[in-house]
Amino acid sequence: MAVRQHETDAGARKAVFSPVDSRARVDAVVRRIGDAIELGLLADGEQLPGESELAGRLGVSTVTLREALMALRQQGLVTTRRGRGGGSFVSLPEVPADDRLKSRLRGWSTEELRDLGDHWAALSGAAARLAARRTEPADLEPLHRTAGELAVAGDAAARSRLYGRFHVELAAAAQSARLTREQVALQSEVGALLCLVLADDAYREEVAERHRSVVSAVQDGVRETAGTLAERCVSESTARLVAVRLAL
Repeated sequence: MAVRQHETDAGARKAVFSPVDSRARVDAVVRRIGDAIELGLLADGEQLPGESELAGRLGVSTVTLREALMALRQQGLVTTRRGRGGGSFVSLPEVPADDRLKSRLRGWSTEELRDLGDHWAALSGAAARLAARRTEPADLEPLHRTAGELAVAGDAAARSRLYGRFHVELAAAAQSARLTREQVALQSEVGALLCLVLADDAYREEVAERHRSVVSAVQDGVRETAGTLAERCVSESTARLVAVRLAL
């Protein structure tokens, strides 16, 4: 299990530095790296790859990358040191995470959030249906464990990571490498924002129960039920996130 978790973490970090969408590339880079920091995929004090390497891995020009790094510095998420041993480093500011996340959420329109939610729900629904057809009961242990950990997780950051991990593991249970990569990429893009809705204890318990229901349906091989439950879980979370965005 430790090896599998390590592979999932490595895949998540690889997704952080995969090419960004060609539209609004500065914003895409800022969002990608910023969310990765919030998710804990990039640690406080960690040095980012050099500008040329990072620009190449993200599929953007060095000019675009420098603009993005400037925006991240203004947000207090990156610092740049000159001279020997210099470079760009992750630096969490002394600002409540809620404030950072709300500031980032303002960068999303409600239409973008709804569109992302539809995409995410479709991915999770497809993964659940495939898992119900392909997986063996023993392969569902990671999902059982993650749902159980979410039920008792004390802080919003841990809850959002467990929420994202569940959907990555659901795709892995579907035995689909492509769906798994898509889910990992989604977590680095928007997963951290779920802290804003998972801070509520009652909703945390509701989500944990929804996750358990998905696992039960997958285990019983009830494909349509499993898919519908997974879709509803993501759609409800997205709707709550849209409500937070409208209230800002």
